[in-house]
Amino acid sequence: MSSEQKYKVYVNGTPVFLGTPESVGELGLLPSKDVYAVPYLGKKKQIRQYLDMLDKNPSVRTVAFYGEDADALWADFCACFERIDAAGGLVTDPEGRLLVFFRRGYWDLPKGKIDPGETPEAAALREVREETGLSELTLGPFVAHTWHTYREKGERILKCTWWYRMQAIQTDTVPQTEEDIEEIRWVEPASWLASKPNLYASLREIVMSDE
Repeated sequence: MSSEQKYKVYVNGTPVFLGTPESVGELGLLPSKDVYAVPYLGKKKQIRQYLDMLDKNPSVRTVAFYGEDADALWADFCACFERIDAAGGLVTDPEGRLLVFFRRGYWDLPKGKIDPGETPEAAALREVREETGLSELTLGPFVAHTWHTYREKGERILKCTWWYRMQAIQTDTVPQTEEDIEEIRWVEPASWLASKPNLYASLREIVMSDE
């Protein structure tokens, strides 16, 4: 990636940006008690301190780290985590409606971990089929990556999800209840987003980017 490019990760739902002074400056952030623009001093301890702060202070709205070498900053950030790759689909039906489902208190999109030796495309198709019961799917183009973090058994995990467009032929679905999927819907994306569903911020962005 170019050193001028920004990276964006959601940490506990809070957007964290990493980039050069120029690319972070383009965000137009006004530092305050809940917005931080931080020069990176080249020590991963500094990143971990802010990650700890985000664990303890959910009121923080944005954190942006900047340094002359955005790729080196990104590498140091990633080194603070164990990385997991996943893949999923923005699935539409013949009418252009988007498939969404409700799980663990949030609306979500079908996705899951990429198995060893599996391509992101194959994983995306497999996960959509397993979670929704849709068998007749056409894989479309890659849309984007999303990045978010969480903790598992005390370890910090950085998850990269590969998103693909997909077209479903049939609309009958079977929720994968063992994955806690309670309900599946086909929705018109713009009006659904306007209703302000309880949706992860990173997924809201990916749905909006596909509009």
